Amino acid sequence: MSSLLVYAPALAHTRAYHPESHHRLAAVLPHLEKFGVLQDLTPVEPMTATLEQLMRTHSADLIEHIQQVSWSGGGFLDHGDTYATPESFRLARLAAGGCCEAVDGVMTGRAKNGIALVRPPGHHAGFNSVSGFCLLNNTAVAARHAQEVHGAKRVAIVDFDVHHGNGTQEIFYLDDSVLFVSTHLFAPFFYPGIGRSNEVGAGHGLGYTLNVPLPPYVGDEGYCRIMKELVLPKVAAFKPDLLLVSAGYDAHWQDPLAQGGLSLRGYARISRYLVQMANDLCHGRILFILEGGYELNVLNSGILNTVYALIGRDEIQDTIGPMPQQENDVTDLLSQLKARHLLN
Repeated sequence: MSSLLVYAPALAHTRAYHPESHHRLAAVLPHLEKFGVLQDLTPVEPMTATLEQLMRTHSADLIEHIQQVSWSGGGFLDHGDTYATPESFRLARLAAGGCCEAVDGVMTGRAKNGIALVRPPGHHAGFNSVSGFCLLNNTAVAARHAQEVHGAKRVAIVDFDVHHGNGTQEIFYLDDSVLFVSTHLFAPFFYPGIGRSNEVGAGHGLGYTLNVPLPPYVGDEGYCRIMKELVLPKVAAFKPDLLLVSAGYDAHWQDPLAQGGLSLRGYARISRYLVQMANDLCHGRILFILEGGYELNVLNSGILNTVYALIGRDEIQDTIGPMPQQENDVTDLLSQLKARHLLN
């Protein structure tokens, strides 16, 4: 079976000098074509998400707010730096709808897996709030679509963006049908400031949130230990019908907005672990959905390496190399989290 590609670059959703702009995806398709993988992907034309799809994860007030700011000419949607242009509401719906189209392909068996290169990103958008450059939560909308339309009983979401997926966590915090796992930098004054290890869900969702708060400069070996020793056993115990990945490439050591320590080779290993997990647990059903990543060479090559993993090609592109400094050890953190989540 083929691997799907949803491409929704949102050219008209951009603001001068803002790190989250249309420039992020401008060179991705030529890069994939240069390395001979674009032909291995089946394109999916994104469709606009319906209001019904959006209201499974967002309030009517939030949707109306984004629409009104956008249709009135654009502006800032929050007190930070989350913006809208006159076209942003339409394009955000297209991004979310494109992810649902990809879920349709994967859940019906028309494709084995896929990647959604869409923007605006989504994992900071909550039920009734926008933040962190995110308007609508593409991954959350896709998860609920899989459940409501395709009968998926359990959906696992793994978020490896360098920032905590606070919006996704909020939406599913009380829910035992969605497992949310986030590996993220957690440091003083680092956005969004939540994602502590003791945030594990509540009510019916108790135990269905796994946060891995990392110090700066955890590199390839630390991340890969976390995936193998903690994330993969947690997801395996959950037995998902579908695996969604909030794929942020901003944990790379050269990204300008954070102090992560991953290399492109480390990212490639993580992608391969996740694809193999989907193969083992849910018939290969996995969809990577783009979140952050603001160093454009890293973003292009990171996406290429993820596509290599999806189509089963044993290749990795990394012209940058590993982080130059010694990486922080995660042994103690792993021990604490294994104990908390009964994974010893």
